[in-house]
Amino acid sequence: MLRASSSLLPPVSSAPSLLTLIPSLNFSSSPLSEPFFTSSPVKFSLLHHQTMLSKKALLGTPDLPRRFYSSSFKGIPPMAGIHQFCPRGLTASFSAGSGGSESLSGSTAGREILVQHLLVREDDLKLLLELQKRITQGEDISDLAVEYSICPSKEEGGMLGWVRKGQMVPEFEEAAFSASLNNVVKCKTKFGWHLLQVLSEREESILEEIAPAELHEKMQDPSFLDEAQLIDVREPEEVAKASLPSFQVLPLRQFGNWGPEIATRFDPQKDTYVMCHHGVRSLQVAMWLQTQGFRRVFNVSGGIHQYALKADQSVPTY
Repeated sequence: MLRASSSLLPPVSSAPSLLTLIPSLNFSSSPLSEPFFTSSPVKFSLLHHQTMLSKKALLGTPDLPRRFYSSSFKGIPPMAGIHQFCPRGLTASFSAGSGGSESLSGSTAGREILVQHLLVREDDLKLLLELQKRITQGEDISDLAVEYSICPSKEEGGMLGWVRKGQMVPEFEEAAFSASLNNVVKCKTKFGWHLLQVLSEREESILEEIAPAELHEKMQDPSFLDEAQLIDVREPEEVAKASLPSFQVLPLRQFGNWGPEIATRFDPQKDTYVMCHHGVRSLQVAMWLQTQGFRRVFNVSGGIHQYALKADQSVPTY
C-alpha cells in the first residue's frame, strides 16, 4: 500500500496541489496503521514522469498512514455513495486464511475485487474473537469497522474499494484473493489482525494515457464526441484562457460538490477522458474514477498545454 512522503516534486506551474484543495488530505493522520497498498494500479509510465509525484513519494516513508482504496493516489477521498456496492445483511462464514474450493474465479489474473475489512491490534485477540462471533450472529462487518477498527478506513465502514493483484501487502492479498464471495476471512499482517470480506469481483479496469495528437484525431469523429465522456478538471480561470470543445468542466477545487454525484452525472461503462493543464491533476482524478467503478479511463498526457503544442496550435498556451 502507498505510504505518504514529504519528498514530493515541485508542482507544475498552475497545477494546484491536491493537498491544498481537500481538507481530508492530511498526511499526518492517525498513527494507528500503515497503508496496505504496495504498488500503483496505473499501467503507464506517467507515474515516472518528472512532473508527477516521484516513485519514492508514492511508496513513501514508514510512519505515515493512509486509507486504502484501489487507487494508488490517495489524494481524493471516496465518494459518499461508495457503500452502494456493499450488500447489507449478508450471512457470513469464516475462514482462518486462504484457500478453499470456492475461491474467486480460479485465476486472479485480470481481476479486481471489492473488499471491506476491519483491523485490530495484534495483541487484542479477545476483541478479534468477539467480533468474529458477532459477525457470525448476523452483525455487519462495516458497522463493526466503524466502531472498532483501528484503520483509518473505518470512516468508510472499512471499505477499501476495488483492488487488484500486486497492490497490497502479501498476507492480506493472499487472503483476499483466495476468499470466496461474502466469506469473512481472518488474516494477520504486520499491522495486526484483519477480518476481511470480498463483496464482488469484476474484470480489471483500464487506466491509460492518451497522447494529445491521438485525442485530437479522435475528436474529429462526431461519433467519438457522442460516445466518449470528456472531463476538464482545471479551474474556471484556466478554462477561460484555453479550452477544448465538448469537455465538461469539473474544477478540482469544487470536488466536494461534484464528487458524490459522479456516477449519476457520467456513465462508468463509457470511455472517459480526463484533462488538466499538464496532466498531473487529471491523473489524480482518473485514478480516483477507477475506484468509483469507471471501466475505461484515459488521462490526456501533458494536458491541454501539450495538446496546444503538438495537436492544435490554435489553442492558446498559458
